[in-house]
Amino acid sequence: MVNLELYRVFYTVAKCGSLTKAAQELYISQPAVSQAIRQLENQLGATLFNRVHKGMELTKQGGELVFEDVSRALQLLDGVESRLSELKKSAKGTLRIGASETIFQYILADKLVKYHALYPDVKFELLSDVSPITIEQLKTDRCDVGFLNFPIPEDEGIVVRQTITLLNDVFIGGRGFERFKGRQVPLWELQSEPLLLMEPHTVARSAVDHFCTSLGIRFRPIIEVDSWGFMKKLVAEGMGIGCIPREYMQPEAGDGSIFEIEVTPAMPSRSVGVALPKNTSISYALRAFLELFREG
Repeated sequence: MVNLELYRVFYTVAKCGSLTKAAQELYISQPAVSQAIRQLENQLGATLFNRVHKGMELTKQGGELVFEDVSRALQLLDGVESRLSELKKSAKGTLRIGASETIFQYILADKLVKYHALYPDVKFELLSDVSPITIEQLKTDRCDVGFLNFPIPEDEGIVVRQTITLLNDVFIGGRGFERFKGRQVPLWELQSEPLLLMEPHTVARSAVDHFCTSLGIRFRPIIEVDSWGFMKKLVAEGMGIGCIPREYMQPEAGDGSIFEIEVTPAMPSRSVGVALPKNTSISYALRAFLELFREG
C-alpha cells in the first residue's frame, strides 16, 4: 500500500535540501523526517539521498529517477486538497484549543483575535487546564490542538509539532526587596530569602527544582501558588521573591511594582510548543491557525 506521507516527506526534503528545513515546513521533528526517508528507501530498495556538507542531495540512481514522478503526483493531490480547502474556507466549524490560562492570556490571545478577523465563521472552544490534562484531552479526541509547557514526557498518543516561543524564567522582587536591584545575586543566596514558587506539579516548578538541584541548591518556598497573576500581586506587596517567565511580567513590570533580580547562574530557557492528536489529519481551520505562529 502506498504511503503518500512518505513521498511528501521525500519531496519536501528534496525541495529544501535540508532535513531541518523540511521538518520546519512539515511541522514535524527532524528525527521523524529522517525516519520517513529511511522507511521509503527500505520500501523502494534504493538510496534516495546523499548526505553532503550542504545538506541532502538526490542520488543519481535513486532520488533523481523518482523525483519528477513524485512531484507531479503530489501536485495533482494538492490540487484536489486546494479545491476542498476552498470549500472549507466558507464552512462554519469549531476549533478546540487546549492550553493553560497563562498561555491563553500571554501567548494565544493576540493570535485568537487575528484569526477571528480572518476567519469569523470559525468558532473557538477554549479548554483551559494544565499541560497533563491538555495531553489527555488530545488523546481522547476532546481537543484539536494543545499548546503545552515543555519539556513534557514522551507520549505515543500525541505528536509534538513545533516550538512557538521561548520562556525565560527570572526572579522578581517588589516592595522591601530593593536591595537586590542593580547587582548580580548568586542563586544560592536566595535560599535564605522568603520565596514564592508555583505548585510542585507544574512544569515551571519542576524546571526550577531540577536546575537548582543540579547546583546543590534547595529552595523551600514559604508560599506555593497556582497562578502567575497571584504570584505577581504577592511579590508586589512585599511577601517575598518570586520566579516567573520574563515574558509574563507585564504589566506590573511596566508600572514598577515588580522588578527583575539578576541572578547568576541564570535559569535555562524553557519553551511553549504545539501538540496534536496522533494519526489525525490537520483541518484547514487548524492549519491556518498554526500558520499564524510561523508568521511571527
